[in-house]
Amino acid sequence: MAQTVFTIGHSTRTLPELVGALQEHGVKLLVDVRTIPKSGTNPQFNRERLVEQLPGLGLQYMWLGQQLGGLRKRDMASEQNAGWDNASFRGYADYMQSQGFLDGLQLLLQAAEAQGPAAYMCAEMMYFSCHRSLISDALLVRGWQVAHITAAGKPSIAHKLTRFAKVQGHAITYPAYDHQPRTKRRRSAS
Repeated sequence: MAQTVFTIGHSTRTLPELVGALQEHGVKLLVDVRTIPKSGTNPQFNRERLVEQLPGLGLQYMWLGQQLGGLRKRDMASEQNAGWDNASFRGYADYMQSQGFLDGLQLLLQAAEAQGPAAYMCAEMMYFSCHRSLISDALLVRGWQVAHITAAGKPSIAHKLTRFAKVQGHAITYPAYDHQPRTKRRRSAS
């Protein structure tokens, strides 16, 4: 049976709300995948505070923002991820081809296996608006189940591979696809 790893976005939650949602799913390790692990508007999620407070709440904390964080620049020489209209997602998809990403993914998987159920966190509430969805694709093709935690008291949502992803072994690309809407069929003039 495949292991499950969770994702969560801190958004504007309180720390007790975030911790409660994680605990409902049995999470023991919170892996922070924010490139810049702080928030001016939500200082309860600054790295220093999380390091200090989470162990007392039954959670371990790990920062992998250097390896798995977003805010990646697009590889201008490559068109292999042209399926993403969103520049941030396209830049991250390009970064997913690097050794740095693969090393970070390996660290995440090792920590999840060693320290119990894990969740990786970024700022955006909804996973489909965040680079967590691309990390989730990479985990799926490696045989892991990924479940997105949206709110306390609600069931998690199983991740599904991005519909236009192209998978070869463990490598994922997001090639350009036809964005044109289907043309309407003409009625025959009978």
